[in-house]
Amino acid sequence: MHSSLALLAFFGAEAYAWGTLGHETVAYIATNLVKNDTKAWAQGILGDSSPDYLVNIAVWADSYRYTKEGAFSSGFHYIDAEDDPENGVCNVDYDRDCSAEEGCIVSAIANYTQRVQEPSQLPAKELNYALRWIIHFMGDITQPLHNEAVAIGGNKINTTFDGALWNLHALWDTGIPNKLRHIATGTNVTFADAEAWAADLTEDIESGEYSACAQTWLQGDDIVDAKRSALAWARDTNLYVCSSVFPESIEAVSKTDLGGSYFDQAAETVQLQIAKGGYRLANWLDQLALAAGQKNATTTYKRSAEVDLSGSSLLPAPREMSLAKLARRDFGGCDHPH
Repeated sequence: MHSSLALLAFFGAEAYAWGTLGHETVAYIATNLVKNDTKAWAQGILGDSSPDYLVNIAVWADSYRYTKEGAFSSGFHYIDAEDDPENGVCNVDYDRDCSAEEGCIVSAIANYTQRVQEPSQLPAKELNYALRWIIHFMGDITQPLHNEAVAIGGNKINTTFDGALWNLHALWDTGIPNKLRHIATGTNVTFADAEAWAADLTEDIESGEYSACAQTWLQGDDIVDAKRSALAWARDTNLYVCSSVFPESIEAVSKTDLGGSYFDQAAETVQLQIAKGGYRLANWLDQLALAAGQKNATTTYKRSAEVDLSGSSLLPAPREMSLAKLARRDFGGCDHPH
C-alpha cells in the first residue's frame, strides 16, 4: 500500500460510523422492505420523491455533528458501555452508560422517535432532522464499538490490517466492510456499491441465511417504548464486543495483522449487523408511518402533555462523571474526522 493510503487508513479520513457503505446499505435495505404508505410518509417529511430518499441522507448526521449548529449531537452516536470485555463481560446498563449530561444513542433514538410523530408541534425542518437522525442512528447502534467504552470505543487501539495502520474503531466502521465488498481503501463508495450489498442482504433476509431468524430481530420493537427497544438493540450489539471485536483479548488485536482470520470472523458479524440495521429500520419506519396515518384519521387527536419533546426526561439521573465519561469528554468524539 502507498504511504498516503496507509495514513488514510490509520486516521480514517473518509470514515463515517459504519462508513458510507454501511450506512447507505442499511438505508437501501430499508428502502427495499418498507411498505408503500411508509415510502410516501418518509418522502413527504424528507422532501425527496426520488428512489434514493433514505440513502440520500443516510450519512448526513456524521457531517452535521461537525458543524457549529450540530455540535450538540456528537454524543448521540454511541453509548459507552463501561463493562469488562477483557474478562468476557459485555453488557449495557442505561443508568451507568448513557451520559446524564448529553444523552446517548439510546436516548436520541427514543427522543427523535417521539419528535417525528408530532407534525403539529414542530417545524418541518425539525421533523425532517428527526427522521434523518433515526435513519442514521439505527445504523450506528448495530456497530459494536458504538456500544463500548474500552479505549473510547476502540479509537485508542492501534492495529494493522493488510499491512496498513488503522485504529480499531475506524477499521470496524470502514476497513472491514469495504474489504468485504472488495472496495479498495481510498476509493469513493458509490450508491451502486451500497445498493448491490443491500440487494444481497435483502435476499438473505427474505429467503436466504437470515430468513429463519430475521423475525427474532424485531421482537419487542415498539415505537411506543422506543427507549426500551433501542436499549435492547444496544445490548444485542454490545455482545459482539466480547465475541467478535475482542475474541481473544484487547491486547491481541494490536499484536497481529487483522486482515486474516480476524477479518473472516469479523466480516460475518458486520454482514449480520448491517442486515439487522436495515431490517429494523424498515420495521421502525413502518410503525411510525402507520401511527401517523392513524393520527391523521382521528381529528380529535392531541399530543399528550406528558410527552417531553426536549428529550430531557429520557436522560439518566444526574451523577458524578466516571473516568470513562471524562475520557470521552476530553477526547472529543472520534479519533478520525468525518
